[in-house]
Amino acid sequence: MLGFEDKVVVVTGGNRGIGAAIVALLENLGAKVAYNYRSSPGEAGTLPIQADVTKPDEMAAMMEQVEAERGPVYGVVCNAGITRDGLAPNLTQDDWDQGIDINLTGSWNAVKAVLPKMYERKEGALVFISSIVGEHGNIGQANYAASKGAVISLAKALALEGARYGVRANTVAPGFIETDMLKPIPEKVQEKIIRQIPMRRFGKPEEIAWACAFLLSPEACCVITGETVAVNGGHHT
Repeated sequence: MLGFEDKVVVVTGGNRGIGAAIVALLENLGAKVAYNYRSSPGEAGTLPIQADVTKPDEMAAMMEQVEAERGPVYGVVCNAGITRDGLAPNLTQDDWDQGIDINLTGSWNAVKAVLPKMYERKEGALVFISSIVGEHGNIGQANYAASKGAVISLAKALALEGARYGVRANTVAPGFIETDMLKPIPEKVQEKIIRQIPMRRFGKPEEIAWACAFLLSPEACCVITGETVAVNGGHHT
């Protein structure tokens, strides 16, 4: 289904939340899925690997291991992310560095480690997880908005470059999703947010996973590249 049989896909941050949902769905669709984690592995995934996306050498070693044990990497989903919120005057340098290093540079480290081989094989699909915040900003999330907006631009640049090699690059921009990131938000604030969403509910990790599967698919999405798919219930169009 969707052409994933025997395709090898790497998901960063695939041990929980949206990442875990992506890993589980891709496996159900027939893909061989590897993913990285920093502290503890998740429940799905044929090849969990402890690696830090902020360290280029670790991501390069991870991709080498995946290709040696599972075969040529066809797809990469850059999902690993972090939030370090605060009004701009209160953000520390570490807050800024962490957001950029994990959300943006971490995505680059993951794709850079395998992109040359994709170009040589003239096949591949990259999916970057951005955010509704990367599209229109948000109070108290200057670092997050900057990193997620940059991810969209990165995908567009790689789409133009990779087209001649048969390598596609697209972005999924989730709205508010039912993950651990929602838990610190007070209930009254969550209710206010829901009233701003035309569909009147938060999204589910599995819905983001299906968007990723579509964009990765060599059959359903073979000529779509450089696009950003918003999955936000109409919150931002």
